[in-house]
Amino acid sequence: MRKALKYFRENEKLGRMAYGKFEAEGLFIGSGFVESGCKTVLGARPKQSGMFWSLKGTKGMILLRTLEKSGRLDVFFNWRLFNLKQVICPKVA
Repeated sequence: MRKALKYFRENEKLGRMAYGKFEAEGLFIGSGFVESGCKTVLGARPKQSGMFWSLKGTKGMILLRTLEKSGRLDVFFNWRLFNLKQVICPKVA
């Protein structure tokens, strides 16, 4: 209980617990919208029939899927290509 009380008090000081004020300003305060987005964008792909994903593969897919859904996939790949450093492998004798 002390841990929960500390959490609420600290976040209230930072202005994060003013739900009445947020609602009065027309801001959305529920989590259902975010949860639905996570289910649709992140959960749909790895849960398709016949899909078997490793944790590492799922994490990579989530990154690419969120970039694609937000319209930033091209920006990411352009940045990645621009910042890609050439690796020179030593010759083996």
